[in-house]
Amino acid sequence: MPWIPGYSQSSSSGLTTSDQKFCKTCSSWRSILNDTHTVPPVLLQTRGFIRQNCDSGLLSPLPSDSFKYLGWCDIEEHDVRGNQLHCPRVREGPSEEELFFRGEEHTMKKRKQATDTEKRQKKLQENWENCAELNLSFQDLGDLYQVENFKRILRRLIRVEKLWLVDNSLTDLSAIRLPRCRELNVNKNHFTSFKQLPKIPQIQHLSLAENNIMTLSGISDFRHTPLESLILKRNPCEFQERYRQLVFSSLPNLKMLDGIPKLPEDCSPPDTRFFFKMCTIL
Repeated sequence: MPWIPGYSQSSSSGLTTSDQKFCKTCSSWRSILNDTHTVPPVLLQTRGFIRQNCDSGLLSPLPSDSFKYLGWCDIEEHDVRGNQLHCPRVREGPSEEELFFRGEEHTMKKRKQATDTEKRQKKLQENWENCAELNLSFQDLGDLYQVENFKRILRRLIRVEKLWLVDNSLTDLSAIRLPRCRELNVNKNHFTSFKQLPKIPQIQHLSLAENNIMTLSGISDFRHTPLESLILKRNPCEFQERYRQLVFSSLPNLKMLDGIPKLPEDCSPPDTRFFFKMCTIL
């Protein structure tokens, strides 16, 4: 009698067909586990490969493995432009020498040398000049060539108004100019001074939380900007005496510091006499 879903066929042993199948399955697995020379088939992932640990021992790459180091604009047959993306992955992939050292030569076949025409087409497709809002956070820039490629993209953001660069291990963007940027978030980077920030003449909201800015030196460079909101939480300069008064006296247009609006006690100028107090020993 053919097997019908939901129907149990009895046998002469008193067990249903489904019970027999279950017993056979259990016994087969029990024999596998008891045999010390046999390992159940397990899929292991190593360097982008899927390896099946069985008698064949064959290695086979994932279908997408050869694309894992490509940028979005290097993938063929699509017309997506940079100004259509809000959070693209733009980190440059490893060099061919590094891929060879890693044993990942199979990824090179998709990284052929680009012609001048292809480079122009790529530049047009990236279209960073027309981005108005962009999130380039968490790019994992571990090598110098990746940082240089990242800065190349930043130099093209001439129309960006809102930009997020969170957690990119950035240390110096002083050579970058963002003429239209009104909102910039560079939290969780490695800036140590205001002098290392990009040129942002139209900035209104600036977030620098969790960097390593030691002093308020250089903050007056933003005095002639329309800066209204500034976040310096979890920076060493936050513990400077009369911190809020010093910041507001340097930035007369500022309305909010670290998420707290400007208070009456923040408006009084710093007590300059404090710096000239001397202790006389008789």
